[in-house]
Amino acid sequence: MSEVKVYERPKSWMPNVSSHYCPGCGHGIAHRLVCEVIDELGIQNDTIGVAPVGCAAMIYDYMDTDYCEAPHGRAPAVATGLKTVRPDKIVYTYQGDGDLASIGMGEIVHAANRGQNITVIFINNAIYGMTGGQMAPTTLLGQKATTCPLGRDAKVNGYPIRVSEMLATLPAPGYITRVTVAQPKYIIKAKQAIKKAFQNQVEGKGFSLVEVLSSCPTNWGMRPVEAFDWLISSMMPYYPLGDFKDFD
Repeated sequence: MSEVKVYERPKSWMPNVSSHYCPGCGHGIAHRLVCEVIDELGIQNDTIGVAPVGCAAMIYDYMDTDYCEAPHGRAPAVATGLKTVRPDKIVYTYQGDGDLASIGMGEIVHAANRGQNITVIFINNAIYGMTGGQMAPTTLLGQKATTCPLGRDAKVNGYPIRVSEMLATLPAPGYITRVTVAQPKYIIKAKQAIKKAFQNQVEGKGFSLVEVLSSCPTNWGMRPVEAFDWLISSMMPYYPLGDFKDFD
């Protein structure tokens, strides 16, 4: 019986590079999904990624495509500039919640409101990862962080922001959805959403954002398996999965 290869390193994954992410972090899974989609669409040589500040910025260590670094929160603005001067290229940002939903909130709102023909991959792990576990705009009520050690209090800190639902109220975006990489059954749907977001750009359908619920075991103070379980039991009820806008 001949052997059949069913799993291999994506061609758009940087050769001879191993993951540096903490055990149980969802970034590596999300990176691979982006790579697989780029391979399947045949756009590796035409893709430009924009990296932010934070753990998400490390994607340029793994992706064998053109990449551009952006100041903290400014990835949508940089992507807008790139897409404007090179409309023939596929331009996407890969951002964490601290980057996109905090200092970059104005940037993402206006890019979405213009219907900018870019793709945004938004990793929501409800905390600042690289910079020390501070409270993010997406940190849940009662969730502890270094800047709210007793847990987030709505009276003091406001409520967690549901970015996808908020952006979906704008008339211009073409596709806004929320997925997760917490379990294999969800990962399959996450890849489908990411592929659709890139395909929309190829077809000129405007702004697409895929929010990916992910885990941060280190800053959550949990073991990897516990972190994914907590994501499902605590994050998903507040951040439900599904499409919030789809012009198709």
